[in-house]
Amino acid sequence: MRISTTSCLCPFLVCLCFIQRSYGASHHIPTKVPSKNQTKLANGETEVHHRPKRGWIWNQFFVLEEHMGPDAQYVGKLHSNSDKGDGSVRYILSGEGAGTIFIINEETGDIHATKSLDRERKTHYVLHAQALDRNTEEALEPKSEFIIKVQDINDNAPKFPDGPFVATVPEMSEVGTSVLQVTATDADDPTYGNSARIVYSILQGQPYFSVDPKTGIIRTALANMDREAREHYTVVIQAKDMAGQVGGLSGSTTINITLTDVNDNPPTFPQKNYQLYVPESAQVGKPVGKIKANDEDLGVNADIKYSIINSEGANTFSISTDRDTREGIISLKKPLNYERKKTYTLHIEGTNTHVDPRFSYLGSFKDTTTLKITVGDVDEAPIFSMDYYILDVYENAPSGTEVGAVTARDPDSRNSPVRYFLDSKEEGVRYFRIDEGSGLVRTTQPLDREAMPWHNITVMASEVDSPSLFSHVPVTVQVLDVNDNPPEIATDEEVIVCESSRQDHVIQTITAVDKDDFANGQRFSFALPPPVNPNFTLKDNEDSTASIIARRRRFNHLTQELYELPIVVWDGGEPSLSGTSTLTLRVCPCQRHSKVRMCQGEAFLSSAGLSTGALIAILLCIVILLAIVVLFITLRRSKKEPLIISEEDIRENVVTYDDEGGGEEDTEAFDIIALRNPAAAEELKFRRDVRPETRKHVDPPRSRRSPSMELDEVDVHEFIKQRLVEADMDTSVPPYDSLQTYAYEGQGSPTGSISPLDSPGTQSEQDYNYLDDWGPEFQKLAELYGEAESDVTT
Repeated sequence: MRISTTSCLCPFLVCLCFIQRSYGASHHIPTKVPSKNQTKLANGETEVHHRPKRGWIWNQFFVLEEHMGPDAQYVGKLHSNSDKGDGSVRYILSGEGAGTIFIINEETGDIHATKSLDRERKTHYVLHAQALDRNTEEALEPKSEFIIKVQDINDNAPKFPDGPFVATVPEMSEVGTSVLQVTATDADDPTYGNSARIVYSILQGQPYFSVDPKTGIIRTALANMDREAREHYTVVIQAKDMAGQVGGLSGSTTINITLTDVNDNPPTFPQKNYQLYVPESAQVGKPVGKIKANDEDLGVNADIKYSIINSEGANTFSISTDRDTREGIISLKKPLNYERKKTYTLHIEGTNTHVDPRFSYLGSFKDTTTLKITVGDVDEAPIFSMDYYILDVYENAPSGTEVGAVTARDPDSRNSPVRYFLDSKEEGVRYFRIDEGSGLVRTTQPLDREAMPWHNITVMASEVDSPSLFSHVPVTVQVLDVNDNPPEIATDEEVIVCESSRQDHVIQTITAVDKDDFANGQRFSFALPPPVNPNFTLKDNEDSTASIIARRRRFNHLTQELYELPIVVWDGGEPSLSGTSTLTLRVCPCQRHSKVRMCQGEAFLSSAGLSTGALIAILLCIVILLAIVVLFITLRRSKKEPLIISEEDIRENVVTYDDEGGGEEDTEAFDIIALRNPAAAEELKFRRDVRPETRKHVDPPRSRRSPSMELDEVDVHEFIKQRLVEADMDTSVPPYDSLQTYAYEGQGSPTGSISPLDSPGTQSEQDYNYLDDWGPEFQKLAELYGEAESDVTT
């Protein structure tokens, strides 16, 4: 079935038709599609099966966006085969935009768009159509769905969402080097026409850069662009839709391109010759001048290394690079002397540290210059002939003895006279003095080598005309030795002599010491002074040692424990000096099977490090402490035992019992009858402040009577009076007042006592077996009542 421009009727079917008005063939017309109630015959004809109430066959409606006309835009027409043209059919439209954007003529089925549509906001609308009987409002055809698509027109210009852009490219780049890719977007439909087909072009930035019309890639178009000549470029790129045709919409963006630096410029010195004045007093290691080469490059490409390439300048001066300023810092390596050399010539070279081999054709990236340094003459301090002096003098020399002399001169051409003096801050000033004019050093007092063998002083020199300029030099004075100290025995310890020593036995070998200094080694001689010692003799070993030898066979420490042996010692000096030292020899019974000889009596003391007096004092303190302890124990035992044995204080009148009883029949912890029944209390009478005696005889128990009967026989007032008399006459009571308390319930009550102790022994009607079901907490109570019942029953 094909729908014409007027109408198209099919039995039992409703077709949608487009009325071609002002749009002509631009609108799509629903095509002929066989439905389920039609059969295509062999001759091309279509056999229609009359099956009412079947679905609709639709194609899409199209409506142009951005309609600006005064009348509503016609969209299409709905028609049913049930419509005879008599107005009995009513068409209804529902869905997206129905009634607001899209309206339908209920009689003719014409659909119009009342508003201007924007495809970029909504591309299509889904609606539902239905045909009703106007009289009965019954549906002639089932509701069916169709789509109205908004047809695109070129109403959106291309845009660069990320613009403007910033890009960089190295200077001196080759032609065609990629810089940046820009991309524009178009909101129009890319599937319909050329509305979203974009072409790129360059509006500004030629001839330096170009752009690919399809991809939007920006490239360099000019070779050897130099950053030092021009660094920044502004490029404007245009994007136009409709494939760049006339009438297409366009948008543009800006790209700021910066050329980055490469090392394509060598360093250069502004001048080929420089001059510098340096005073001769300049300090070694300190900067004396600066020099700088220029480099048009940036960053590491402009780093320069300076060097002195001639030996004359390199021996006296050095140069280094300041990383911040890129200047060459010239420093002094050796002291300057105007009188010796007045000028220096330095050849300085500046070289780039980061060279790009691509630009080696431009030449060597270095430059040289000449620096002439003039040394200035200044007034200098005197200079000593030596850097330090070592002088010597014999000890014990008289005051004023010459030690030596120091010399200094004025290095200037004037050769001014020099004055000498000692540094007053040093300790050696009190031993020496110096002549101001000649620099001769003398002693101020005799020196003792054994007390201080070396003396350090500082001699200072200044010009007479310029006393503010002075120099100093260290002077060391060595005190030479003379033989002025006699020798003496090297040890002061006691010599141990064993009781079992044999005759001619070597007891000990001794040596001597001397405070004097002997260049060829010390030589000592030993001998015993007269008269001849009967116990010991001394043998000189002729090697600066001597041996003490026993002259008798045995010694006894009980007969004589200590011996004194004087020994004379001579040194080998000129003149020779002698000294006498006395050794103490102690006789001891030596230990057996031991090489070390030690007195047995002092072995313990020696190991403990204590003397005999200290040991006696310690033993005495121990004895005193033992006597104090014995005395304390004796006093404790002699104290009188207290009358009251019980630990409980008798002054307490309230007795507290914290133990849990076994029930009302438990009378062992506390007998309550004593408080209730005075007669029973009489039988259980005892004193709490006296230990109760054990009863050896027990009277036969009386027949138990009720407490009411006993109270009738005993007057409680008489009972209290009797207890009062007993308390007053008792001689064993404590020597202070005590309170005795008695409790009495009274008598004459018609109901009698309610105490369970006085209850008659009749069988209780209460059944306590239920206590067993209450748990372990009431187990003890159940047993007590059970035992009580069994006793009563028995």
